[in-house]
Amino acid sequence: MRIVGGKYRGRIFTPGKTFKARPTTDMAKESLFNVLQNLVDFENIKALDLFAGTGSISYELASRGCTDITSVEINPAHIQFIKEIMEKLGEKHIRLVKSNVFVFGTRINEQFDLIFADPPYDHPKFAEVAELFCKNNI
Repeated sequence: MRIVGGKYRGRIFTPGKTFKARPTTDMAKESLFNVLQNLVDFENIKALDLFAGTGSISYELASRGCTDITSVEINPAHIQFIKEIMEKLGEKHIRLVKSNVFVFGTRINEQFDLIFADPPYDHPKFAEVAELFCKNNI
């Protein structure tokens, strides 16, 4: 897993072979952030990374200057990996929340400028993610 842009560009982290989440590919991240950089001022937004997995999207946001990032992940091994990478980067702008995304979505009272959700493809409630966060005006 490589950070593809910003101040952490080129940093490589390996979650290990037993890690259950698959990181967003470098090509997909580059494409996503090439589009977003023309639409979003990362330094002035509040971002939410749902199903954070490896934390890859959160690191990309932080690398580009976003200072208000909330990452939601439920898997303890994934949370530990994200914490380790945050420490290695010295990153203080990512708030890591251990929660089921669907529970988090019903309890959060904040609004975000950018919400990124990358649930597992086989998640039984895959199609309900967007509806939940739009319905609750998040």
